[in-house]
Amino acid sequence: MTRAWVLHPDLKGDRDRRDADMALEEAVALAAALPDLEVVGATVVPLRDPQPGTLFGSGKVAELKSVLKEAEAELVLVDGPVTPVQQRNLEKEWGVKLLDRTGLILEIFSDRAATREGVLQVEMAALSYQRTRLVRAWTHLERQRGGLGFVGGPGETQIEADRRAIDDQLVRLRRQLDKVVKTRELHRKARAKVPFPIVALVGYTNAGKSTLFNRLTGAEVLAKDMLFATLDPTMRAVRLPTGLDVILSDTVGFISDLPTELVAAFRATLEEVLAADIICHVRDISHPATEEQAQDVATILRSLGVDRDVPMIEVWNKIDLLDPEEHDGAQARAAREEHIFATSALTGEGLDVLLEAVTEKLQGAAIEEDLRLGFSEGKRRAWLFEKGFVVSEQQDEDGYLLHLRWTVQDRSKFETV
Repeated sequence: MTRAWVLHPDLKGDRDRRDADMALEEAVALAAALPDLEVVGATVVPLRDPQPGTLFGSGKVAELKSVLKEAEAELVLVDGPVTPVQQRNLEKEWGVKLLDRTGLILEIFSDRAATREGVLQVEMAALSYQRTRLVRAWTHLERQRGGLGFVGGPGETQIEADRRAIDDQLVRLRRQLDKVVKTRELHRKARAKVPFPIVALVGYTNAGKSTLFNRLTGAEVLAKDMLFATLDPTMRAVRLPTGLDVILSDTVGFISDLPTELVAAFRATLEEVLAADIICHVRDISHPATEEQAQDVATILRSLGVDRDVPMIEVWNKIDLLDPEEHDGAQARAAREEHIFATSALTGEGLDVLLEAVTEKLQGAAIEEDLRLGFSEGKRRAWLFEKGFVVSEQQDEDGYLLHLRWTVQDRSKFETV
């Protein structure tokens, strides 16, 4: 078990939405997500002017050194960006290993990745991160290697060679991931042939998405009070209590300041969100920073290019954790807002109303129209009858003339048959 100390640099004058204490609490929760870490202490460090060489001023570096030594800390987790030079200097001064926020999240993702796709994505993100931090390696990386005698010039530096090796490995990983993505695309096309709408659950990490997913599908996806308990996406076909058949998708949780390397690497995973017919934004309404978390999720969804026309429902989860007055207030506000539903995935409270709204949004208003099919289109005709869309049918020498009652959504699914 590695003894870790968590530091949150609080930039003075920074108008960060998150309170420093809440940010520190989240950083500690991130550290606790790794099974082999023991958090022995945590500190908010006021930071007026970040120092280019050590991040903190010399006095604060000396003060923290004594604190870390007394706590026998072996690892320092800095909840924020740390440059390679700052990392090298602080590790040398404090005599401990140091990870910044990006490095910590990469460690968590590496520990949680279960599928081949997840492992590839994490490895790509880690290599992209390491590529920028070769400066913190040993001094032999600064020496130049000569050629074999017939190559002119002094040769390439070890850093250049290592960077090239990382680039080569990234190319290999991208090729492997492309194959996985193509397989996922084939699965997506296969699902499109089955006219089931996709309902994607998105939200801040630990908002209760997996608990809701499990309750609706009867699956056993890992659901713990832990950040990033779920990493790999899970999809299940499920019949809602309203009778509607849908594909429910549970995605990786979002977090503020999500490393750009991970946003890029997990884009293929989150493409399920882009293909969704409706998005359910699951929020932990009991969390003191729920509004800030909701803004972070909205920012990431925009960065992914989610179409604003895709219907979105807010699921205020965990109302069972609110005190009676707050509980009633949340229910009253949700009742006034068309797109907000107060629920508890744990107790089932409010889920019936939520599912009725999801069904209504997916089915839309029914329309009636005529459709002509040729005699060779028996499969498509059978599909229409199977779904109960056919009101009446006439046959002539050219084929079938069907009078249908269906939704625009149904029509678009019919195009894939």
